[in-house]
Amino acid sequence: MRQNPEDGVPRERSVPSTQSTMKAPPYSRPGVFRAPIGLAHKHVQSLLAGWPLRRALLRSGAHALLTAARPEVLDCGDDVRLLGYRSPQPAHSRGLVIMLHGWEGSAGANYVLSVGGALYEAGFDVFRLNFRDHGETHGLNRELFHSCRIDEVVNAVKRITERAPATRTFLIGHSLGGNFALRVAVRANSVALNLARTIAICPVLRPHSTMRALEEGLWVYRRYFLQRWRRSLMAKAAKFPELYDFGDLRRFSTLTATTDFFVRCYTSFPDLDAYLRGYDITGPVLADLRVPTRLIAAADDPVIPIVDLDAVAASRALEITVVPRGGHCGFLESYSLRSWLDRAVLDELLQCA
Repeated sequence: MRQNPEDGVPRERSVPSTQSTMKAPPYSRPGVFRAPIGLAHKHVQSLLAGWPLRRALLRSGAHALLTAARPEVLDCGDDVRLLGYRSPQPAHSRGLVIMLHGWEGSAGANYVLSVGGALYEAGFDVFRLNFRDHGETHGLNRELFHSCRIDEVVNAVKRITERAPATRTFLIGHSLGGNFALRVAVRANSVALNLARTIAICPVLRPHSTMRALEEGLWVYRRYFLQRWRRSLMAKAAKFPELYDFGDLRRFSTLTATTDFFVRCYTSFPDLDAYLRGYDITGPVLADLRVPTRLIAAADDPVIPIVDLDAVAASRALEITVVPRGGHCGFLESYSLRSWLDRAVLDELLQCA
């Protein structure tokens, strides 16, 4: 991957020999994002984006979105139910935006409120979906969440669109939600799901690489996800004590050990490697993508190694924007902690709406 010395944006990508028959998708220019002095470091961007004190600012900015929100429980088939929040416009709507959060996030995550609030103010209906066992929904389903449960998310997106059909429907996901969004978009034609555009922000590309980055990178991320996951599992066990008794989860000191245990004991996958490959979107996975899609990534993302973009299959529907800085789902462009993503996503959708 070559770097342009003027702005640090990768312009060309060498495709590994195993993918030699695939032409890498083109990069677009990074737009106007520039991290201010003092906020440019990848960890500063990533950690401040999820800072609890930032939430008060975001809730204020998303006041209209939250005031209009109404909960909906979706029947996703096979006795699966997912909870989300629909915020319809009081009058004319530019279209419907469905938002997918990241792992151990929720419909109320900072990045969801930030982008969702901006889109609602601009005239879009917004539906914020919770994945299984996220956002206090542990009692809705007996079985545990895992990242390969794509069918229920596809069905949830279909139910959302069927309940209140829109002139245009857009799908936006952050981090693991971006990974889900891309997989939903690949399946859209086969399930008669009409999506006008998909935007995946810092999506998980190769789960093996993300697991390694979390284990070997700054300890704060590893501790954050371990603590959040442990609390989530304890909440699940409290709802279904007849099914789950996990014991002291602190006996697993790493994400790898914890995931390996749950894959072997609570999924149909034979081992950790098979599970991680189950939601990998490198290789040919996106080759059949037909929904116009924008993938936004940061070259300095401490959680999603940028080199994995080299192994993403080309599609005429896929455009990739790589910003030199931004961390993981950060892209903070001011000391008021506003995110450039709000404008970037809005501009993208306005081109279609």
